[in-house]
Amino acid sequence: MDRDESETLAALEAWPYRLGMGVYRMSISAFFAWGGLSQLKKKYKVGLNERMGEFGPGAPRGALWVHAVSVGEVQSALSLLMAAKGLPHVLSTVTATGREMAEKLALSCADAMIYSPWDLPRFVNQALDALQPKAYVAMETERWPNMLAALRERKIPAFLVNGRLSAESARKLQRMRRFWRGVLCCFERLLVRYDSDKEAFLNLGVPEGKIIVTGDCKVDAMLARKDAVDAGKWTRLRRCRAPLFLAGSTHEGEDEAVFDAFGRVQKTFPAARLVVVPRHPQRAPRVAAAAQAYGKTALLSAETPDWDVLVVDKIGVLFELYSAVDAAFVGGSLVPKGGQNLMEPALFGVQAAHGPYMEDFPDTARMDRLGASRTVMNAEDLADAWLRAINPEEREWARRACQKYLGSVGGAAQRCWDILCSRIS
Repeated sequence: MDRDESETLAALEAWPYRLGMGVYRMSISAFFAWGGLSQLKKKYKVGLNERMGEFGPGAPRGALWVHAVSVGEVQSALSLLMAAKGLPHVLSTVTATGREMAEKLALSCADAMIYSPWDLPRFVNQALDALQPKAYVAMETERWPNMLAALRERKIPAFLVNGRLSAESARKLQRMRRFWRGVLCCFERLLVRYDSDKEAFLNLGVPEGKIIVTGDCKVDAMLARKDAVDAGKWTRLRRCRAPLFLAGSTHEGEDEAVFDAFGRVQKTFPAARLVVVPRHPQRAPRVAAAAQAYGKTALLSAETPDWDVLVVDKIGVLFELYSAVDAAFVGGSLVPKGGQNLMEPALFGVQAAHGPYMEDFPDTARMDRLGASRTVMNAEDLADAWLRAINPEEREWARRACQKYLGSVGGAAQRCWDILCSRIS
């Protein structure tokens, strides 16, 4: 028995883990027994049988099961699926938007798509009986105790790929450190993005030998997507030679700052246009209503020829839009939401402004130092960043900074796949 396995067994045999699993199982069983299932059936009306672990006779057996809960994780999974060879792949999601993104991006890479079972032992075991996966991969933040325990009992290797822990998640897990140590030790290996992610898992007591820093799989996925983008598709959004700005993945509480910054830019460039992509498309009508104070406003689904602010009310187009704009703002960062991906605009040589709350993207400081992104604190800073970004000399300097940064990352998906292959018998 090697040292990693010895430390894993110690973690699984420790009373805090065993007690915690008992409490967790009783709690989740009580939730489902006392009305929780009815609530979930109302929320998730599609794929109910699969969510309860029921798969028909045509279920794909013996595949590599890759689980990506929603949109962001699907993007990470895409590059791994593209690198994986020699095994059929099953891709599972939880949310409807995740499934929609999976069908848009990964349909040609995955042999089958399913909805992941809820983490009730009965549902989990029914799913594993039906699918009998060769191995299981959880993307980024997924760590369901019953699923991981069942995989461990069946000797099915489980891996965390593109693993990360936000500062908030790490604080929460620390409250039950010894329980979560046992849960995480069910993974054969934790393949994490950066050294800071490794440190967060080490602080939870995960053995160092289990953790490998591989880089960010999203880089490889985005590079592949960029090659498929039609650069001329969105040129119609531009009003002659006037600047075109984009605020992507915005959250409630950021719209006011974005519109205020745009209003300041309009004083210098009256013909400028702004495209806003709310993180949650259902917010689009409210965002469009607030934008009317800054000019003619339209929704993408009902676009009119003459507009000043365009609000996107569908998913799956933000990435392509970065190819058409002069400068951008990446949301979830002026409010404490952990930020969104700065590498998407960087792929198109666009310098993105962002707020101070970027905990989910620990490489942000390096991007700022290189000039591939810029921190702003308020509307005045954002307006200044946008005006700087459209200066020809500044824009060329930022484009080179983006290239330099992207040239230093990448290849994570292949590294992860190589590790998985070495551990899967």
